Formats: sequence, C-alpha cells, structure tokens
Amino acid sequence: MFDNFKESFIKFITSRAVIVCGVLGILACIIVYRLFSLQIINGEYYLDSFKLRIKKEKTIAAARGNIYDRNGNLLAYNELANSVTIEDVYKSGSQKNKNINTTLDRLITIIEKNGDSVDKNFNIIIADNGNFEFTVEDKQLLRFLADVYGHSSINDLKYEEKTKTAQEVVDDLCRSFKIGDYEESGNSDTPFVPMKGYSRSRALKILDIRYNMNQNSFQKYIDTTVASDVSDKTVADVMENADTLEGVSIEESTARKYVDAVYFAQLLGYTGKISEDELATLSLENPSYGLNDTVGKSGIEQAMESVLQGTKGSETVYVDNTGQVIETSNYVDSLAGNDVYLTIDKELTEACYNIIEQSLAGILVSKIQNVKTYTYTSTSSSSNIVIPIYDVYYAIFDNDVVDISHFSERNAKDNEKAVYEQFQGKYAQVIEELQNELNEKETPYDHLTKEYQWYMSHIAAMLYSDGIIDSSLVDREDQVYIAWTKDETISLAEYLKYVIAMNWVDVSKLDIENQYADSEEIFKQIVSYITKALDKDTDFQTRLYKYLLLDGYISGTQVCNILLEQDAVPNMDEEERSLWERGGETAYAFMVNRVANLDITPAQLALDPCTGSMVVTDVNTGDVLALVTYPGYDNNKMANGVDPEYYAKLRSDNSNPLLNYATQQKTAPGSTFKMVSATAGLNEGVITTDSVIYCGGQFDKLNPAPKCWIHPRGHGGLNVTGGIRNSCNVFFYEVGFRLGLVGNNYVPDTGLERLAHYADMYGLTEKSGIEIAESEPNVSDQDAVRSAIGQGTHSYTTVGLARYVTTVANNGTCYDLTLIDKTTDSDGNLLKDYRAEVRNIVDQPGSYWNAIHTGMRQVVQDKSYYANLGVAVAGKTGTAQESASRPNHSLFVCYAPYENPEIAIATRIAFGYTSSYAAQITKEALAYYFELRDEDDIISGTAQTLQDGATNAD
Repeated sequence: MFDNFKESFIKFITSRAVIVCGVLGILACIIVYRLFSLQIINGEYYLDSFKLRIKKEKTIAAARGNIYDRNGNLLAYNELANSVTIEDVYKSGSQKNKNINTTLDRLITIIEKNGDSVDKNFNIIIADNGNFEFTVEDKQLLRFLADVYGHSSINDLKYEEKTKTAQEVVDDLCRSFKIGDYEESGNSDTPFVPMKGYSRSRALKILDIRYNMNQNSFQKYIDTTVASDVSDKTVADVMENADTLEGVSIEESTARKYVDAVYFAQLLGYTGKISEDELATLSLENPSYGLNDTVGKSGIEQAMESVLQGTKGSETVYVDNTGQVIETSNYVDSLAGNDVYLTIDKELTEACYNIIEQSLAGILVSKIQNVKTYTYTSTSSSSNIVIPIYDVYYAIFDNDVVDISHFSERNAKDNEKAVYEQFQGKYAQVIEELQNELNEKETPYDHLTKEYQWYMSHIAAMLYSDGIIDSSLVDREDQVYIAWTKDETISLAEYLKYVIAMNWVDVSKLDIENQYADSEEIFKQIVSYITKALDKDTDFQTRLYKYLLLDGYISGTQVCNILLEQDAVPNMDEEERSLWERGGETAYAFMVNRVANLDITPAQLALDPCTGSMVVTDVNTGDVLALVTYPGYDNNKMANGVDPEYYAKLRSDNSNPLLNYATQQKTAPGSTFKMVSATAGLNEGVITTDSVIYCGGQFDKLNPAPKCWIHPRGHGGLNVTGGIRNSCNVFFYEVGFRLGLVGNNYVPDTGLERLAHYADMYGLTEKSGIEIAESEPNVSDQDAVRSAIGQGTHSYTTVGLARYVTTVANNGTCYDLTLIDKTTDSDGNLLKDYRAEVRNIVDQPGSYWNAIHTGMRQVVQDKSYYANLGVAVAGKTGTAQESASRPNHSLFVCYAPYENPEIAIATRIAFGYTSSYAAQITKEALAYYFELRDEDDIISGTAQTLQDGATNAD
C-alpha cells in the first residue's frame, strides 16, 4: 500500500513539476526571445513589463541672445514657437522610400492648408520661369554638389558632377529617394520617372526634407525640422493625425524675430540651418554644434555667432515604438546666449532710410516725362536723361509690381483679361517670326529691329546659360564668334550652325536619340529647344509687354486699372481712387502721383535711381551710428526656414534688395577723393598751401587733354583751398601730374604709388573694420592724372568713404570702425565693452588740415540749400560716371559741426544724376540728427522735392 502511495505521489509531483518547468521554460524562452530580438534591433531597446521602450539622448536647444541698438531698443529677439519635425523610424525594405514620401506629402498638405510653410534649406529653388535654379554659386555650389554626390571634398567631384544643372541634380536625388513613380506605375521593371505623380513644387519640398533627413541619418534619434513657427491649427491637425504620420512630432522651439525688419535686414542678417561648411568651421571652436542647429547666416547674426549662440541642454527620453514619450530623466537645462548691443542708433537709421526713399521718389517724379521713349546720344548729358512714362508702365510688369501670372486665372478681372488676350496674340506672332528667322530669313543682327535684337541676344544668352553651347569650348578669337558678338554682322542662325560645325554644342542636353545625328538634325533640335524654353521663360514673356505698350496694344490706362484690380497700391487714398474712377486723371498723372505718394516705391519701379546708402559715424570714437542701405527686405521671412517664394522674388527683384549697398556696392569716389590728392600734394611738396594753379578749362599737358567740369570756361588761378571749394579738375590734374614727375619726366606709376600711399593713410586700401561682410576697396592703378580727381580705377564702398571722411574730420585719427558697443549676459551683466581700434594717425601740419577743412566748408557754404540749416557743415561732393547711357553716381561726404566735429556722413545714390542730390539728402539727415526741424517735416512720407543742381560743381 505504501509502495502504491509512493508511486502515485511521485507520479503526481513529477507531472506537476513537468508542468511548472514547462511553464517556466516557456516564459524564459519568451523573455530570451524578446530580449534577443530587441538586441538585434538596437542595443538600447529593453522591456519593462513587456512594454517596448526606446531610450533617446536628446539635446535641448538654447535660446539665442538678443540684439539691441546703442540705446537699448530691441532689434532681434526670440519668440516661443512650435515646429513640426520628423524622425526616420521607418522599417527598411523596398517600401521605405514610398512610405516616407507618402507621409511627407500628407504632412505638407496639412501644414500648407493652415497657411504655414515648409522650411527651405535646400540650395535649389523654382525660378520665376518654372525652371529649377541653384541659389549658390562658385565654391558654395561645388560644396553643395560634393554633399549631394557623397564626396567629403570638392576636389573629389567628377567633371560630370561639377557640371550638373539644377534640374539634373533634382532628378538624381528624386531617383535616389524614389520621389516619383515608374513609367508603368508599380512596375519596377520599367524606367523610374522623377517627380511623376507630384507637382514640381511639391516634389522639391519633399526632396528638401528627404535630403536633410539623409544628412542627419548618421546620427541616432536626430529629428529633422519640416516647418518652423507653425500655427496652433497645424499643431492640432498634426497631433490629431499622429497615428498615421509615422515619426512626425511637434517640438517646442523658438522663432527668431526682427523688429522693423526692412530697415535693418542687411545689417542684422538672419539665422538658418547650419551648412556642412559652417559646421566644420564652427565646430573647431565649439564641438557641440550639430547638423540640425540654427546659426547666423549673414550680418551681425553671423559675425557675433559665438556670442549669441547659447549652451545646449540635454535630457534622456524614453519613447514607445510609435514615438510617443513615456518618460524623461536626467534633465539639464540649456543656457541662453549672450546679448549684443550695437553702436547703431535705431531711430536715426530709420530716419535716414526714409529720407533716402522719399528723396529717390522726388528725383523720379522730377525726371518722369509723358513720352514713350528717350534716346541717348553722344551729345546728351547724363544729367539730362529723362524717364519716359512708358518705362514706368513697363516697370509695373517687369519688377512684379503686379502679378502677371494672374492674368490667365479664372478669376482675372476685365483689364487683366484684355491685356492677356493681347499678350497671347503677341506671343504667337513673335514665336512664329523667330522660327522664320532661324529657319529661313537669317537676317544679320545689325539689320534687325531693336526688338528682335533683344530676342536674339536673349536666346543666345539662354543657350549659353543652359549649357547647350558649351562656353568652355568656344574660341573667343574665332572670327565668326567675333562677327556675332562684336561686329554683329551675322544672324543667330548662322552663328548656331557654325557652333554646331565646331562641336561647341553639348548634344546630350538635346532631345536627340541618335548620338551620330548630323548638323541639320542638331540645328533642328536647337530650334525646338528654343521654342520650348521660351514657353517657360518669364524674362522673355515679360519683355513682350514692353513692345505691346510701345506699339499701343496695351494702354497706360489699362496698367493703372490692373494696379487697382490686383490691389497693388493698398495705401492709395480713397479720394484719389475716386478721382481716377471718375475719369478725372490721366494715366500719366495717376502714375506720377503714385510715385509721389510712395504708393509705388522707387524700389518697386527699379528705375534709375532706385538704391542708396548712407553711413553716419561718431568722428571721435569710430562708432557707426547708422549704416543704411536702400531698399531693405523682411528678414523675418528668411529666418526660421526660408520662404522660397519670397526668396525667389528677392533674387529676381531688379533693385537687388539682398545687396548691402553701404558695404558691398563699390563705385568710383569722384571728387570726394580730392582731399586725398590735396594731402598727397602738400606732403610730397609738389604744392604748398599758397601755390596757385591756373585753370583754363582743360589740362594741356596730356593728349587728348582732359577737361574740367566747368569747360569751356575756366576757374582761373586757385590755391588748394580754392581747388577743393570749386572742385577744380584742372587743379588736381596738375597735382596728379606733379606727383608723377621723376626729374622732368612724367611717370604715371610713380604718381599712382604716391596717391596710393596717402589713400592708405585714410584707410582706403583696406576694409573699414566693421564686423560684417564688406567688399575690398580698389585703389586706382591707371592714369595718375585722372586718378587724382577720383577717376581711374578707384572703387570704394560707402562705409569705406565714411571712414575716410571721419579721418578728415578729426584731424587724422583713422579708426577701424565698429558696429559693436558691448555684450552682456542674459541678465544684463557686462561681458565686454567694445571700442574702435585706432588704425593709424595721419600726421601733417595744422596748416594743411586748415586748408583742406576750409575748402570743404566753403563747398557747403556755396550750396544755397544749406543756408540757414542751423549747423555749420563741411563737405565734398562727388560725381562718378559708370555708363554713358545712365545717370552718374551721386556722392557726398561731410562732417558737422564744422567748429567741433561730432559726426561724419557718407552718402551715395547710385545713378543719382548729380552730386547735389546726395548733398541735399545728407542735409535732411543732418537736420534730423541735430533736431533742427520737426521730424514730421523731415520725414513726410511723400516724395521730397530736391533742387536741380546739374550745373553746380561736382
């Protein structure tokens, strides 16, 4: 019995043990299997109660420091914002690209339907003509291409990669990321067609994001920002669709904001996503920089990057397999960047900008005449160039004051429709005539009308820029090339046929299947290419409106009506609008009044003059008080992800607002250079303060004899003070000649060397010292005689001239100018107090300074518009010619008060007719600075009428 019980008990225990062991074994196997599986996926995955957790080490971006003016007025700051990001959590496999692209397509739709936009961080945009276009060039373009094609150095680029067009780069990347579809949808045995199924715009946006995701792919858990500073509606929509937007998140961030942006855009610059080159450079000083960081891209933002950039924080984040955060730990807060205070006076800068704008408008109003055309001849004076009203009408189309593309929209209004109908007829006519010219007529270029000469030149330029004609193969000494480009005695068709015969054509860019196609077939394909290209060429199509206007098919009245139909003059007074609608105003008067009231600005018209610059300095410290460039732009649309449409518009704007005209534009200084020549003449002993030089109207020691501006009259006998006062060219021709004398022989290079030495003493051989980008100056290396009056090859920036006149004003202290006043931490504690460094001292007798200063004072005393200003000013005008068919550049440098100098000003109005205009514009800035008139009187918001100073000394 006991044995039976024992046997039964053993069987019972054994069976239960087997069951228990089996259960435990199964559990163990599950755990081991799961752990093993997770380790295969990633060593940082693990289980907690069988729930998948992914560990991420994330950085916390630091708030960027603020930028203030010298008086503590805020110029740049941060605003709390939300960003849409995406992380590559997609499973590998044949469908990965498709899944990512589908998600991005849906995400972009959500973002854009709420009025937000996708960040633009790619160096290709869609130009106005609908074609892809690089936004960088030269070395930057090669760096971009090296990144695209996986090279660490631009030296590793193959020739075919270096010469890729923007379209070819887009196609290559679309193939790589499978943005498009197969020729037979879903059939991978058929060729892949880039962008198939997407618009060009949508494909580029997806490509932009994919490219940036790929740049981040070597780093774990790095999110790629899709859109910055998005609305609450976008946040809500993204979160609502989170289950179908794999890897997409909403991240708290900051958006960079700029106050009164248009006045300071070029000075402050803007921020953007770091580039590979920037990362390599910045990481040398701060290894914490990463590819997803935001940095200063230009201006003060770039120059003071190391000060403004804060210290990142960090935290450990645990998320589930859907990307949802489960837990956070190890939080280390970020440290805000430091603040920068500029030497700039915000209110003074804004006042000077407005003074320039309303003065440019005044010049335009005075020059616009009710004529169709103006023909410049060799006997014409540049100061008498007029602006035909038809140039103003055309500018409305040419510089996108109205939206030409809207003319063909379904909701276009009556005048838009009527004008578009005329355009269609003109376009068909011109295309037909161009085909006839190319295929049959072959009219020599010099026998064509001006209209068709423009078309042929435009087509030739297009063939070069598109790479159809390989410019690297073209022989510039070839007689046929010369006949086309210089002599203009052959037709474009003849030239193209010769280009084909010489194998200067890249046939790979043409739609030719047979690589052994004959010359006739290649020519036929070039003509076909031209026709197709012109169909998308906005420059060509816009030009048609010029000839429609001149030929009377479009009227000025229609142009004015389109402005109103498109609400392109939103600030127009209702009473004036009513006057127009009642027929109480001509189209000419309507347009002139729009310019006079600044309803249409000089920058929008982009007719000469449409730009200007002014730099104001403290002569006793070297601080820059105002650095003004007109026109400006809204850098809020460039930070936090570039607005691609806005950027494209800026790039195509004929007034070129992206250029800082105060620091990057260079022209000859004209007669503002004469104080350098006076200094050289006095110190080299070729003249004294009492030397008298006779001016009879021309300088007879050279052949042909250069003339004085007063010719055929003369100034008579003048000393150096009189030479400056009267801006006498003959006086300074003689100084330049004497500087070049070696014994009794005139040696121009000797004169140039001596002039360059004294130009250097005034800082004109180097950049001015300011902290932002500036063009290198050019001291003349040709013709000492003409160089002495500021001609030759002299070329300086406005800020360079400001340093020069600052040195004159303070009796010889040449500063490296500065824009930075101080830096503080985010709590306002002083970190560094900046001071302009003294570059050198111009050491010369007080009598020399007195002679120069007295001459400059008398220059201003002779200007009737400076009478009763309320402050004594010393200055020098300058006129510089760049093109015989365009107005001269207008320059003025000065300082005030004369008795005890406080500030210096340099002003340049490019193509501004006469130096008198620059002097009058500067007078208004002086009146504002010294509070000599009411602000509302100085800054009226309407065109400022200027005196015509065309007959005055330059």
